[in-house]
Amino acid sequence: MELKLDLEKEYGIVLEGGGAKGAYQIGAWKALREAGVKIKGIAGVSVGSLNGALICMDDLERAEEIWKNIDYSKVMNVSNDTIKALKNKSFKSLNLPDLINSGLQIVKEGGFDVTPLKNLISEVVGDEEKIRNSERELFAVTYSVSDRKQLAVDIRAGEPGTIKDMLLASAYFMAFKNQKLGGKRYVDGGGFNNVPIDVLLDHEYKDIIVIRIYGWGFDKERVVKIPDGVTVYHIAPRQDLGGILEFDKKLARKNMTLGYFDAQRFLYGLCGRTYYIDAPNTEPYYFDRMMSEMELLKYYLKDILTEDGMETLTGYRSFTEKTFPKLAEEFKLKEDWDYKDMYLGILEDLAKRLKVKRFKIYTVEELLSEIRKKMKTQAERKLL
Repeated sequence: MELKLDLEKEYGIVLEGGGAKGAYQIGAWKALREAGVKIKGIAGVSVGSLNGALICMDDLERAEEIWKNIDYSKVMNVSNDTIKALKNKSFKSLNLPDLINSGLQIVKEGGFDVTPLKNLISEVVGDEEKIRNSERELFAVTYSVSDRKQLAVDIRAGEPGTIKDMLLASAYFMAFKNQKLGGKRYVDGGGFNNVPIDVLLDHEYKDIIVIRIYGWGFDKERVVKIPDGVTVYHIAPRQDLGGILEFDKKLARKNMTLGYFDAQRFLYGLCGRTYYIDAPNTEPYYFDRMMSEMELLKYYLKDILTEDGMETLTGYRSFTEKTFPKLAEEFKLKEDWDYKDMYLGILEDLAKRLKVKRFKIYTVEELLSEIRKKMKTQAERKLL
């Protein structure tokens, strides 16, 4: 595979807010780190600022440990069993009077008690000097209710003892119980600037990687004018990452894996919308492959076309003029799709139907081999 990013350059990373979805960012960072991408600085908001602190310290092991073991009680002062019962609607297992009283107390106190989150931040940051002495810049976006303005705090330049407070200030979601920090009140910066690309532009970054998780808040990137000479790249999920308060370790591990492979797609120009396929050849190559694998193609089409329709597939034109346009519509391919898109679309759809392992980088030949193995196994089972 050929790396598509220039490793001689230094990059700024933008980390969007999105609560529990933040595991995706750590998976993406792992791939960037393995590829040798040089990170000059990070602009983060909410969970993005917390992950940014871990990136600033270059502590991947700690970041993975946190997200692999995340649960509701690590963030809010609530019972994991209660949250799971509510999610599964297992009301018989709940003590409803206690639950009601707890709910009323949360409302009375102005939101969920996030003492566990404070403790987690203290544990993550530990010695502030690791961040202050880092070669990477770290900017955390928050909103000062007391001063009525958005802030992009340079974490390394803050007063001693303020780093933990400023990271918490960036993550003060509206459902959380809000307490004064350093005599002032703050709220999650995502409501005002959830994709803080402007912060890095203001600091004259020329190469910026935005890691999207589509959290709640104002997407400022949509209204920011990108100056000439600045290149912006994106790593983004193509599937739902779950809820912003869905702190579940199983989901977090899945999202980290997704972030890792989506970043690989970005780094190496991998093809595929669901799978990760190294397919460097041009359209004529894949058209020839498709036509030479007629047996495979007809195996696939037998579940889509009627028996009469199958009998009409006797030449290239029957595919190019009838079958492929129909498949392009079914696959929801872009309007200017080509035969490379079509061939990979067929392989992906077959792989999904046959339940081929998704999280692996395949060459076309490797994916085709796995598909044929599954087809063989399926045929053998039918004979039993």
